[in-house]
Amino acid sequence: MWTKLVPVAALIASVTLTGGTARAEPSAPVGGDALGSRGLVAPAGVKKPPKSKATSYVVADADTGEVLAAKDAHGRYLPASTLKTLTALTLIQKLDKNRKVRPSQNACNQEGSAVGLTPKVTYKIEDLFRALMMSSGNDAAMALAEANGSLAKTMTDMNAEARRLQAYDTVAKTPSGLDKPGQSSSAYDLALIARAGLANPDFRRYISTKVAKFPAPKGYYEISNHNKLLWRYDGMVGVKNGWTSKAQASFVGAATRGGHTIVVSIMRHEGGFWDEVAQLLDWGFAVRGKVAPVGRLVDPLPASALAAPQQGQPSAAPSASAAPGMSVTPAAQPPLLDTAASKQTDDTRMVGSLVIGGGLLFGLIWLGYGIRRKRSRSGS
Repeated sequence: MWTKLVPVAALIASVTLTGGTARAEPSAPVGGDALGSRGLVAPAGVKKPPKSKATSYVVADADTGEVLAAKDAHGRYLPASTLKTLTALTLIQKLDKNRKVRPSQNACNQEGSAVGLTPKVTYKIEDLFRALMMSSGNDAAMALAEANGSLAKTMTDMNAEARRLQAYDTVAKTPSGLDKPGQSSSAYDLALIARAGLANPDFRRYISTKVAKFPAPKGYYEISNHNKLLWRYDGMVGVKNGWTSKAQASFVGAATRGGHTIVVSIMRHEGGFWDEVAQLLDWGFAVRGKVAPVGRLVDPLPASALAAPQQGQPSAAPSASAAPGMSVTPAAQPPLLDTAASKQTDDTRMVGSLVIGGGLLFGLIWLGYGIRRKRSRSGS
């Protein structure tokens, strides 16, 4: 009987529970083994990337998908308003930009950054996308979510889009990026989402607009893009910045020079990151095409490969291995997300595994006991 328990134990060890649904863990970090390192991963033979105070970052070639350098690429952190890149990419594909909607009072009352929506005005969906990506309007994020049917439906759609992109570090709990337990993303995922967004003409137009007219009860007022590099950096396309007191500063941006586009994403920065991002972009343009990549931004999954909804599939445990032609600088192992929610998730998974294992073991023992009783009764 005990020999039959060996495959059962192996099965339990390979399964975790998320919301009561069993799923297998990926066997390696998405984009390459070296991207599992918490330290700096950079190509050999060239000057290392400029120093950054960001806990995590990625520098990648958006055209080829090659990751040129990274630090804690798959570290999972609170994304703040950079999560709005996923909101926009998800809903641009679902909502008619010329449709007109009147926001609810709930949408207009969202806390944090806002564009100033009012139920007295009817807005085009396109206006709301501008407010979302230029002014980082949390009110616009909620209004778009409601226009998509409901907040719950929008969160399901956003997490499905994250899975399609293979952004498994990303778990969306809000359309705005406002902090919520269990919400997370990574520098790798932000670069992945931005790259997908850049391929969408509407997304690209919203993130690159510097100033726009926005509807008001009487006439309009002007809104401007929060991305300061649109005014400071030659070739800047845009994308999104974010900040909360818990998440600290985060940013994902893209610039194009000489027909080539570089993407830089950073997470958990103390603030004042604009010059650092510009230097990382300069470095990316200088080395692209000349060095062996340290990893790759993977392509989206085909529709046929998408499984049933599974929120928050994490990347594999970090590994410090590196391919030839790159260097890995080890770093301390900080917690993925220093919140009670992440600990609760780990405890839930452990308890779930123990319950499953205990139940299976008890069932097999009871089955053996029943067989022995039956045999004793029949004289065998």
